[in-house]
Amino acid sequence: MSNASSQDSQARRNDADHGPLPGMLLTLTAVTGLVDAVSYLKLGHVFVANITGNIAFLGFAIADAKEFTIAISLIATAAFLVGAIAGGRLGFRAGRHRARLLAIGIIVEVVIVGIALLASIANPGLAGEYNHYELVILLGLAMGLQSAVSRKLGVPDLPTTVLTLTLAGLAADSSLAGGNNLRARRRLLATGAVLLGAAAGAWLIFQLGVGAALAVAFALLAVNSVLAYRHFNSTEQWTVGT
Repeated sequence: MSNASSQDSQARRNDADHGPLPGMLLTLTAVTGLVDAVSYLKLGHVFVANITGNIAFLGFAIADAKEFTIAISLIATAAFLVGAIAGGRLGFRAGRHRARLLAIGIIVEVVIVGIALLASIANPGLAGEYNHYELVILLGLAMGLQSAVSRKLGVPDLPTTVLTLTLAGLAADSSLAGGNNLRARRRLLATGAVLLGAAAGAWLIFQLGVGAALAVAFALLAVNSVLAYRHFNSTEQWTVGT
């Protein structure tokens, strides 16, 4: 068997080790694009999922850049961290059962994003600084929780909220760099998911408002929660990892 064929076979076995998780995590990755479109375009030039960018924005605000504020950057980052702590605790409680962890995590995320959706419907113009803070806190909590849960699941190249390492891996492992294009398809799909989510979110915001973008995010999460819950008591190998 050639080296390339051996690598392809190993990649297929690795995908089988994760069952339906990659598909569900790709959906969560698209939700990231939607939610960050809302926070950046309408809530004060801040990210609630891409915290690396947020730290840079905080630096810009400290230097008195006019489009950024210290308060909103700190609030978004703090909310994300609280959500990540909750996700970490959830991972501890769920044990090694990955389907159960994902199902519970997404259900909690559905509730949080649902509250954010209702808040945006109640105040469609998002008038007032308090309303910005409210949505940033809710969405930051949801994204922190999602990031921690995806980290606990341990599916390579699908962290759902950040693409820096995914894109670095795509380039560093490419044939141009002398690599074997390891998980190139998954990395490209993750990148495309964020891109599609962000584009869809921006279009929905400009055409229909913030509520429409959050409604799509809520719907994707709700469908994902049903899919994950179907495996809640599964004993298949992928549910406990490798």
